[in-house]
Amino acid sequence: MTDTPTRAQRFAAIVVPHAERAGYTGHGAKARFARATGMAEASVTRLWQGTALPDARFYAAISEAVGIDLGTLLVEGGILSPESLQSLSETDRTRVGSGLTPQEAADGLGIKDEVGRELFYATVERLKRLEEDEATDQPGDHGGTAAQL
Repeated sequence: MTDTPTRAQRFAAIVVPHAERAGYTGHGAKARFARATGMAEASVTRLWQGTALPDARFYAAISEAVGIDLGTLLVEGGILSPESLQSLSETDRTRVGSGLTPQEAADGLGIKDEVGRELFYATVERLKRLEEDEATDQPGDHGGTAAQL
């Protein structure tokens, strides 16, 4: 029987390898990562150990620091589930049963924080690309590190 990784472990499994590829290795790596993201060093340690998730306000900074698309980070890191969101299109409302734009959906969900809204928009865009790839049977970036675990 295999143990299912926690969300914190899954998030770390995405962030840490990308951070290492981005140059956050060796002595002082966690301190440099903390400065780059605005996180406390202790929080970075817990993140890298897979024992705690960072506060949501740091997700955008983490994605930038490690060089991974924010939507990819959140979905593959287990923060957001693609199944829990329906694909929304800002430009083509005929493809969306509800007729909502991502902005209207964020408003309706009560997402007021600017970073939270950007996370939501990035996730929607990522999901739209995945659906388009599947609809056209094109190979896309579906696997990623999380799928390989």
